[in-house]
Amino acid sequence: MKLEYLMLDQLVNDSQALDRALSGEELSFDDGMELMNYDNLHLLGAVADQSRKKLVGDEVSFTASYYMNYTNVCAASCQMCAFYRKDGDEDAYTLTPEQIEQRVGIAKQMGATEVHIVGGFHPKLPLDYYEDMMKLIKKNHPELKIKALTAAEIFFLSKLTKNSVKEVLSRLKESGLDSLPGGGAELFHPEIRPKIARGKCTGQEWLDTVETAHNMGIKSNVTMLYGHIEKPEHVIDHLIKIRELQKKTGGFITLIPLKFSLDNTELEQEHLVNNECSSVYDLRITAVSRLMLANVLNNISVYWVAYGKKLAQVALSNGGSDLVGTAFSEEVYRAAGKPTASSINELEIMVKEIGRKPIQRDTFFNVVNRF
Repeated sequence: MKLEYLMLDQLVNDSQALDRALSGEELSFDDGMELMNYDNLHLLGAVADQSRKKLVGDEVSFTASYYMNYTNVCAASCQMCAFYRKDGDEDAYTLTPEQIEQRVGIAKQMGATEVHIVGGFHPKLPLDYYEDMMKLIKKNHPELKIKALTAAEIFFLSKLTKNSVKEVLSRLKESGLDSLPGGGAELFHPEIRPKIARGKCTGQEWLDTVETAHNMGIKSNVTMLYGHIEKPEHVIDHLIKIRELQKKTGGFITLIPLKFSLDNTELEQEHLVNNECSSVYDLRITAVSRLMLANVLNNISVYWVAYGKKLAQVALSNGGSDLVGTAFSEEVYRAAGKPTASSINELEIMVKEIGRKPIQRDTFFNVVNRF
C-alpha cells in the first residue's frame, strides 16, 4: 500500500487537487471543479480507489432489501421521473396498509432484512395511513428495518397535514420508522433543481428536514441525481452541502450517486436530454464523490440497478465500496426501462470477480454475514 501511494504521488504532480486528496486533506470547491474537469480519468480513479482502500478497506457491502412503492400518485411532476401518475389516471394505484404488509411478508421469505418504502406526494393520504402501515409491519415483522419516506415526502406530509416536520417524524418514529432513504435530494443548487424536480421541496428544505431527522436519532441515506442537464458546479455544490451537514449531525449512512435514466421522462420527451451520460462520466462521479467526502462520509454506494452489473464492478474500483442491495421489486428504475432484481449470491459473485471481499450488511452497515 505504501508503494502504491508513492507511485501515485509521483504521478499526480500535475494536479493540486489530487495531491491534496492523496495527502488526506479536505478538498475545496475549486479542487472539486478541477477534478470534474481533470482529463486523466485512470489516475483520478486510482487516487479515489486508494482513498477507498485507506478509509474502508477491501470489503464491499450490500443488503437484502425489498423496494416497495406504496403509490405512484404524485402531486409533483418532476421532469426526470417516469414513475409518477396523477390521481385519477387509469394506471394510478395506492396500496392499503394490509396489502403492503402482505408484500413485506413475502419479502421476509425472500431473505430481506429491510424494506425500502417510498412513493409519490399523494395529495389525499392522511398521516394515519403511514402510521398504520408502519405499525402493521412492525407488529408482524418486528425484526425487519423500515427505511421509508424520503425527506421530500416528509416535507410534503408536513405541509399537507399542517404539522411540523418534527411532529411528522416523531409520530412515524413512534410507529416504527427506523431510517430515511436518500431520495428526493436530486441536486440541491437552486439554479438546477427547478429544472429537474418541479413541485419538490427546495434543496435547503430537504437539508433542513434531514437535519431535523438526524437530530431526533433518525439516520438517513443521501442521493445525488446526475447525468441530465447539470453542470460540474452543481455536482460539487451538492457534495459540499452533504459534507457540511454530515459534520454537524453525523446522520448520513451512505451517499448513493444516482444515474439519470432517460426513457419515458419529460426531459427526454422535450429533447432536453437525448442520451444517457457516458460510463466515463459515471466513473468520474464515483471517484469525485469519494474524494470530496473523504473522512466525513466514507460509504460511497454504487447503484448497480442504474449502471448494470459490469459497470458497477468498474465503479467499485474507482472509489465505490457498497452495492446498495438486492432491489427486489424496484419499480422506479423499471419504469425507465432498467432491469432491477438480483440475489445475494449474484452480488457476492460480482464482488469476488474483482478480487474484493463481499459482506452482507444491515441498514446501518452492521455486518450480517461474511462470505
